[in-house]
Amino acid sequence: SYTVRTVVAADANELPVKRENNTSSQALFVGRGANMPYDMYEAEDGTTGGGAKVVGPNRTVGDVAGEASGRKAVTLDRTGDYVEFTTRAATNTLVTRFSIPDAPGGGGIDSTLNVYVDGVLLKAIDLTSKYAWLYGNETAPGNSPGSGAPRHIYDEANTMLGTTVPAGSKIRLQKDSANTTTYAIDFVNLEQVAPVANPNPATYTVPAGFTHQDVQNALDKVRMDTTGTLVGVYLPAGRYSTASKFQVYGKAVKVVGAGPWYTRFDAPSTQDNTDVGFRAEASAKGSSFANFAYFGNYTSRIDGPGKVFDFSNVSDIVIDNIWNEHMVCLYWGANTDSVTIKNSRIRNMFADGVNMTNGSTDNLVTNNEARATGDDSFALFSAIDAGGADMKNNVYENLTSILTWRAAGVAVYGGYDNTFRNIHIADTLVYSGITVSSLDFGYPMNGFGTGPTTIENVSIVRAGGHFWGSQTFPGIWLFSASKVFQGIRVNNVDIVDPTYSGIMFQTNYVGGQPQFPIKDTVLTDVSVSGARKSGDAFDAKSGFGLWANEMPEAGQGPAVGEVTFNGLKLSDNAQDIKNTTSTFKIVNNP
Repeated sequence: SYTVRTVVAADANELPVKRENNTSSQALFVGRGANMPYDMYEAEDGTTGGGAKVVGPNRTVGDVAGEASGRKAVTLDRTGDYVEFTTRAATNTLVTRFSIPDAPGGGGIDSTLNVYVDGVLLKAIDLTSKYAWLYGNETAPGNSPGSGAPRHIYDEANTMLGTTVPAGSKIRLQKDSANTTTYAIDFVNLEQVAPVANPNPATYTVPAGFTHQDVQNALDKVRMDTTGTLVGVYLPAGRYSTASKFQVYGKAVKVVGAGPWYTRFDAPSTQDNTDVGFRAEASAKGSSFANFAYFGNYTSRIDGPGKVFDFSNVSDIVIDNIWNEHMVCLYWGANTDSVTIKNSRIRNMFADGVNMTNGSTDNLVTNNEARATGDDSFALFSAIDAGGADMKNNVYENLTSILTWRAAGVAVYGGYDNTFRNIHIADTLVYSGITVSSLDFGYPMNGFGTGPTTIENVSIVRAGGHFWGSQTFPGIWLFSASKVFQGIRVNNVDIVDPTYSGIMFQTNYVGGQPQFPIKDTVLTDVSVSGARKSGDAFDAKSGFGLWANEMPEAGQGPAVGEVTFNGLKLSDNAQDIKNTTSTFKIVNNP
């Protein structure tokens, strides 16, 4: 992050009053990942006291270190244990990622943890494990502890501190006698926030209260306004109750909150898995949604409902600065065009963060952070079952995906002329950092077109895992399957410390025969480092920088096709390249 200051020399021929804009400052962010307004403090880098312990690293699903950022955490098990952070900037908020035990029969427990500033107790932060702890079948885990091994054991909690804590202060999370369980702390986020005012009280109406109907009435008031005065709804700071979807139609409506720390929608606490959020019709073209939070009540995955923005056949929508937790998806778009999703926080979800499908074109997904999503954090899927045609001209840029607990950080299934760039992916728990696949999942789907699918300027750190029984996944997974696989361009990508392998090539087989081969695929200036033997049950499928998979699972066969590397760098891998097949060719140009 930089600040660029520009100074234009004063001109004696210009009136002094016109020289006031001779100096200007502009924020500039360059790099891989999202530029979010909060600082990250890893617990293992903090100061520990009492009997607090740094645990890890490991890559074990269901373990407090294995499911933590950086694969390390701090445990607070006894009274007096603490972890402490020195603030790099002023803050009046705190978010912590934590793990506390489940109830013996499932359903979670509630607890607190004390927050100190410079050695003085400030407040307690409320924690719950209601939305964590799944068990059993890896593809469809449930909430019953008797179903099998655990996974998805972390959640997050947030609190306003009630005061501004200056830079250089010490913020401590401490287990006192009033804090009655055990704790694992992964990290904290600190952020200085202030509410956003009504952009224009003359043109933005305000709901009469904080109920679902109050907000819907305000939306309808804008829709039915015939004077041309009202353009949107301003949502003042407060907790808004909601138990269903808001309907936006008839005209463009701007929905603006006071900021995601201040304007918050809550699904009913007495229910689970309530389908809340927004639906918009094509007639709402030009609408925007900004500066509010959505906290759902999902405790398990249910395919279909649970998307905050569940849009079909709409265009020219802006979603900006939204905070979303405990839902299935933030955004699911079928045949949605010219949609911008930016500056948003996607956390602790049960499926995708953002998925665009069914001919969605000309969309921009930029500067968003996803963590702990239950399916691909950011995805394009070129299905055509619900309308639309090719997926093309979409840009996914400046994205961060960490701690994805099922599926990949970024995934693209078909389409062409789509670009993924300036991305940071870390700590996927069971799957690849990036999936490039032509598998149709049983849906009508278009494969990859001759126009390029470009992935560039990406870091993939500690990614990969095992899933579908005994299949291991790499930093990047290139999977040619039921549709054409072509036009893939991967540039300037660094894969660091993958769990099993750096890049894996795989082909799907049906009836003992391969489907489509990998073709017209070029990777330039790619590095793979630190692919080591895993030492676990999947050790034989680990340690490869590049791997042409010869037998992914029963009934399958070796990778088929060809790939070209330009400027490949391999280092500190147990085996740089494994290709025992006669069906797959790796061309390596210096």
